[in-house]
Amino acid sequence: MAKNLSVGEPTKLIVLFTLPLLVGNLFQQLYQFTDAVVVGRVLGVDALASVGAAGSLMFLLLGFTFGSSNGVAIPIARAFGAGDLSAMRRAVAAGVVVSAGIALAIMIIGLIFAKPLLGLLNTPDDLIPNAHAFLAIAFCGTAVTVAYNFLAATIRALGDSRTPLIFLIIACVLNAALVYVFIAVFGLGVGGASAATVVAQIVSVALCLLLIAKKMPDLHLHRDDFRLLTRSDIGESTRMGLAMGFQLSVIAIGAVILQYAINGLGQDAMAAFTASMRVDQVAVAPLSSFGVAIATFVAQNRGARQWRRIRVGVFRISLVSSGASILLGVVIWTFGTDLVRLFVGDGEEDVVAMGHQYLVINSVLYIILAMLFLLRNAVQGMGRTSVPTIASVMELILRAGAGLFLVVPLGFLGVCVAAPLAWVGALIPVGLAWFAERRQLIRREESVYDPVLR
Repeated sequence: MAKNLSVGEPTKLIVLFTLPLLVGNLFQQLYQFTDAVVVGRVLGVDALASVGAAGSLMFLLLGFTFGSSNGVAIPIARAFGAGDLSAMRRAVAAGVVVSAGIALAIMIIGLIFAKPLLGLLNTPDDLIPNAHAFLAIAFCGTAVTVAYNFLAATIRALGDSRTPLIFLIIACVLNAALVYVFIAVFGLGVGGASAATVVAQIVSVALCLLLIAKKMPDLHLHRDDFRLLTRSDIGESTRMGLAMGFQLSVIAIGAVILQYAINGLGQDAMAAFTASMRVDQVAVAPLSSFGVAIATFVAQNRGARQWRRIRVGVFRISLVSSGASILLGVVIWTFGTDLVRLFVGDGEEDVVAMGHQYLVINSVLYIILAMLFLLRNAVQGMGRTSVPTIASVMELILRAGAGLFLVVPLGFLGVCVAAPLAWVGALIPVGLAWFAERRQLIRREESVYDPVLR
C-alpha cells in the first residue's frame, strides 16, 4: 500500500499521487456543499445565513485540526523516505499523543466560547440559536475529526493517497444521505447537518483503522514505540503540527474579522458569502491538493537526500498547477451565477448577484493562490515552519484589514477583494523563502547526472 516518492519520474509520480487527493478534496468539500444546499433549500436563506455565521468559527478551530494533522505527518514521511521504520513508528506515536491533546483542547475551547464569540461577531440575534446548535454538535465531534485527519495524513505520508480517497467517498455519500434525512425527514434543523458529518466521519475512522490493521504492518504500534519516545520526537511533532495548524488558524482569525464585517451588511450578504464560499472551496480543491502532494513529495525526498528531485518536482508541478488555476478561473467566471443559484430558491436575485461578483473577482486570481499553496507546502516539507507562519500572519493582516477598512466604504465589493489581497501578501515571504531554499538545493545536488529527471 505504501509508495516511495523518492524513486521514479517526479512529475508523473506527483500527479498520480495528487489525483486521489484531488478527488478526496472535492468530496471533502461536498460535506459543506451538501450541508449548505440542503439547509438553504429546505430551511431557507436565514438558516443558510446561520451556517455562514458558524462557518468562520468552524474554520478557526476545526481548521486547525486539518493543518496540524498534515504537520505531524511530515516527520513520518521523512522517516519513511529515509527507510528508518523505527523512527517512523516513533513519529506516528508522537503524532497520536499530540493529536489527542489538540482534540481535547479544541473541544473544550469550542464548547465554552462558541456562543459568546457568535455575539462578538455581530451575528444577528435571531441567527444565533441555529448557528450555536451547528457549532456545538461539531465541537462535540472534534475527537472524531482529529482522528480521521491524523489517520488519513499518516496513510498519505507513506505514499498511499488512493485508499483514504475510497474511505472519504464512502463517508461523503453517507453524509449526503444523512443530511437530508436528519433535516428534511427527522426535522433536526441546522444541527442535523453537523450531526450527519460526525456520523460519517466515525465511519471513515473505522475504515482507516481497519486498513492499518489488515494491510499496513509498518504502522502497527507497540508499547515500546511510545516508551522510547524522546523529548525530541514529541517536540518535532508538536512544532510541525502546531505550526501548520496555527497557520490555518491565523488565516481563520482574519476570516472571523471579515465575517464580523459581513454580518453588518445583512442576511442577504451573509447568505451570498456562504454560498459563494462553498463554490470557491470546491473550485480551489485541485490547487490545494497539489500543495498537500508536494509536501509529502518534498518530505520523503528530503529524508532520502534527493535534492535535485525536490527542485525539479516543485518547478514542474508549479507549471501544472498554474494551468489548472487558469482553467478553473474560466469555468467559475462562466458558470458562477448558476452555481450560486443552486443554494437559494427563486426570488433571491440580490443574493445571486453578490455571490457571482465574489466568484468572478476571486477566480481571475487563482494563479496566485496556486503558487501560494505549492510553495508554502514545499517550504513546509523542507522542515521550515517560521516562514509559512509569517505568511499566515500576512494573510491575517490583509484579510482582517479588508474587513475593517474596506467593507464599510465599498460594501460587498470589499468582501470580494479580501481574499486576493491576503493571497498576494502571503505569497511574498513564501516565494522569497522558496527561492532561498532552491539555491541551497542547487548547492547540495550531486554532480552525477540522473536520467530519470530528464
